[in-house]
Amino acid sequence: MTSTVNQYIPNIPEEFQDICPYDDTCFHERLSHMVKDPGFEHAIRYIMPSVDFDAFVSKILKVKDQAEFQRIIMGNFLEMLVAKTTDGLTSGGCENIDRARSYTYLSNHRDIVLDASFLNLCLIHENIPLAQVAIGNNLLIYDWITDLVKLNRSFIVKRDVKKLQALESARQLSGYIHYTITRRHESVWIAQRQGRAKDSNDLTQESLVKMLALGGSSDARDSLMELNISPLSISYEFDPNDYLKVSEYLLKRRDPDFKKSQHDDLLSMETGLLGQKGRVHFQLGKCINEELAKIEASARPVVVRQACAIIDRTIHRGYEIFPCNYIAYDRIKHTNRFADRYTDDDQSNFDEYIKLQLSKVRIDDISAEEHEFMLNMMYTMYSNPLINKIAALSE
Repeated sequence: MTSTVNQYIPNIPEEFQDICPYDDTCFHERLSHMVKDPGFEHAIRYIMPSVDFDAFVSKILKVKDQAEFQRIIMGNFLEMLVAKTTDGLTSGGCENIDRARSYTYLSNHRDIVLDASFLNLCLIHENIPLAQVAIGNNLLIYDWITDLVKLNRSFIVKRDVKKLQALESARQLSGYIHYTITRRHESVWIAQRQGRAKDSNDLTQESLVKMLALGGSSDARDSLMELNISPLSISYEFDPNDYLKVSEYLLKRRDPDFKKSQHDDLLSMETGLLGQKGRVHFQLGKCINEELAKIEASARPVVVRQACAIIDRTIHRGYEIFPCNYIAYDRIKHTNRFADRYTDDDQSNFDEYIKLQLSKVRIDDISAEEHEFMLNMMYTMYSNPLINKIAALSE
């Protein structure tokens, strides 16, 4: 089932109505509608089994506006997730952010829901204005999900458009992001690519930067500079979805035409929310306008390629590296280069973790060779952030 929620938002240009978030003009109406949905109740009880749902709803309905909903209701919920599913959420680079300025936080993509949510929690902690969030419409499976994300100031990225409509949708999305940054003076978050990099080899898609450059100035470099792009490096010590990602790799290896289902997306969202993540770190990079300004006037494809290189280098340099990354690097490279960065206990704990995660794979008749393939994909996934950081620091 695909969501069909639509709501007219005053003071937003007509061309952006179908993708923009809700605002305070319809906040209470959509909030009241959402809490009555049985799917919403089921989700809340699933995530918080001991919740007094009626009391929870009563508390939500007393919220006065969208800002309070984000900072108190969603903020407290995220603090609970941090306490229950991580060994701490930290952030760095806040000195790079001018609180009077609006930014496009462009990041690598680890978790469907929590990348942007944890970013906003970090911004709350640092008293930095929150960001609107880009979310693909493929995840808006039910109406209550659409209500929830739009109440939480998410705007919609159309993933299911036909080829003939793709350019029109890209122009609309770019126009909305430029409008939000330059006219509404609000920040936005968007991932560097469509979907997560399942092997954690984070590279910015040129199509994403091309889209961003469609709005604003007709000059690609100037258009990108209007957006005040601040690369954001997201590091999870452990990825709860790692076993689902290697499962998908194996299924695609068996059948190149394998496609994930809506159920797979829901499972990824649930697993990412509730699974154990270890330590989590968000590193805010410096706005890249100074580097963009050094790009000589050139054809749009050249500007886009150079912008991608700048973004990737900044993201890779900002990774937080954990013992598991060093261990995985030494395993995949068959070396002991980083043996001084981890202990025997670190190795034993990592081995137990990998064994546990691979035991969760639900695929029939896995051969010894396929098991070895999945193990190597796990090591690849956990070593790539370190490999990329080493390369970026050498530039």
